[in-house]
Amino acid sequence: MIEIIPAIDIIEGKCVRLTRGDYDMKKIYNEVPLEVAKQLEDCGIRRLHVVDLDGARTGHIINYRILEKLASRTSLIIDFGGGLKSDMDVEIAFENGAQMITGGSVAVKAPELFISWLSRFGSERIILGADVRNDKIAVSGWEETTSLGLIPFVKHWLDKGLDKVISTDIASDGMMNGPAINMYKKILRAFPHIYLIASGGVGCIADIEVLAEAGVQGVIFGKALYEGRIKLKELTRFI
Repeated sequence: MIEIIPAIDIIEGKCVRLTRGDYDMKKIYNEVPLEVAKQLEDCGIRRLHVVDLDGARTGHIINYRILEKLASRTSLIIDFGGGLKSDMDVEIAFENGAQMITGGSVAVKAPELFISWLSRFGSERIILGADVRNDKIAVSGWEETTSLGLIPFVKHWLDKGLDKVISTDIASDGMMNGPAINMYKKILRAFPHIYLIASGGVGCIADIEVLAEAGVQGVIFGKALYEGRIKLKELTRFI
């Protein structure tokens, strides 16, 4: 059964969504993210993906007080990402209630630091963020595309002991035109035992079903939920 992981992306303390990672294409859906989290919890959702978009852009954690509210006032299991570039950032995230953290840019720009987090906190608490533009890894809030290929990048970190990966096809993100299913099948062919979480492009329940049939273990989505294309009651079959 695929794990349902709604996303709450935060800018200036508000629940927002971007389109293809473009900060100029921001839409605010709720000024109180805790309200969104409680609605999800009431529906039976257990996981939440929280992204500090201010942090992703500035390079250090910003919206940790929002994280603390979400973690202390709900029972949701939260994975948190965005701006985690130092030991202090990660400590703040865990101290404020994150059960897991996602690192993407740091895995590219400061790999030894990322390895130290893996050693210190364990693979169960560290998720690799593999965000892709034209089959290349993108970092720094998706504003920089590297020369690193997706499959070699993932393999490198699986060899280091990581086993959970969130992969986002940036071209699909926020478009609600369907996930990059071929990309996810490619990852699973290369790494059949990976815990793969798909992110980007989900626009309807059928998209989630397609991912589940492909063997993807988790799916992150937000805009389709906020835009009403997916109803909370429709998700109960996956919970």
